[in-house]
Amino acid sequence: MGLLFNGVTVSNFFALLIFIAALIVVNELTRRSLKTSILLYCILPIVLLILVLAGVMGSPTGKTWFGWVKVVSALTGVYGFLLIRFTKLGEKKFAAIFPATILSLNIAEAVYREFEVFATYKTSVVDPGGNLILGGTWNILNGISGILCIVTLTGFIGIRVSKDKFKDMVWPDMTWIYIVAYTLWNFAYVYNCISSRSMYAGFAILLAALIAELFMKQGVWLQHRAQILSFYVMFSLSVDYQSYDAFRILPTYTESGLLTVSLIAFIFNVGALLFLLYRIIKTKKNPFKEEIYTDTGYYKKSIQVNEL
Repeated sequence: MGLLFNGVTVSNFFALLIFIAALIVVNELTRRSLKTSILLYCILPIVLLILVLAGVMGSPTGKTWFGWVKVVSALTGVYGFLLIRFTKLGEKKFAAIFPATILSLNIAEAVYREFEVFATYKTSVVDPGGNLILGGTWNILNGISGILCIVTLTGFIGIRVSKDKFKDMVWPDMTWIYIVAYTLWNFAYVYNCISSRSMYAGFAILLAALIAELFMKQGVWLQHRAQILSFYVMFSLSVDYQSYDAFRILPTYTESGLLTVSLIAFIFNVGALLFLLYRIIKTKKNPFKEEIYTDTGYYKKSIQVNEL
């Protein structure tokens, strides 16, 4: 990790593993229990908000507009997904519009920030949240990658609730190609714009969502992602965890590193777009009205494991 990060000691590494494991456990507990979801995503945010406003808790993240916006948007996604999963709303076809819309808005927030950083920070500065920021070509590349993450969303019409006891929100058409493209884009965004926390706000929570998708429950990546992100942003806004030495893995934040991660994300997202266009031409399907990847192994397994 020398190209991208410094300070990866043995203690830092094991702290990172514990951090990732904790995110996976919280996600799995809330996925399996509505009561636990209400406790962690409805009651806990109110308690933390009171403590932060009272000055009892808080971190530098609370000094930036993006920190607060991300908490609200992430929790909004979780609330919408819970309603789809556990109420009759999930039986309505129009409900499928919500997951695609909230995901697109979350991506758009980050795209706006990329372009803002490019336009505003021509030299390295430290923002109110304690992040070193430098604008450059990488922001443009990754801003375009974020737009492609919105453009390549397909098959939201096929979103449904699993028929097992966990009632997960399943998006079968969101296959590994999109998930990897999004993950690369989002890591590059966090590295570009939330530099000091990029190992945790980027690598750790993205890896936790991937592990949950591959080893806990396939086909519900967006639900995994929303729950893990929500818990992290609440924690990050409330606790200055990087004041502890165990969580001091920091980015090298060189221009070569910034350009590398953004270029990789850009190339993969362009590839995902080209593959989508190929699929549309081959299958003659409308991505806004039909699922595109129904004949793929990933799609079929997602349907199978969710008993659909």
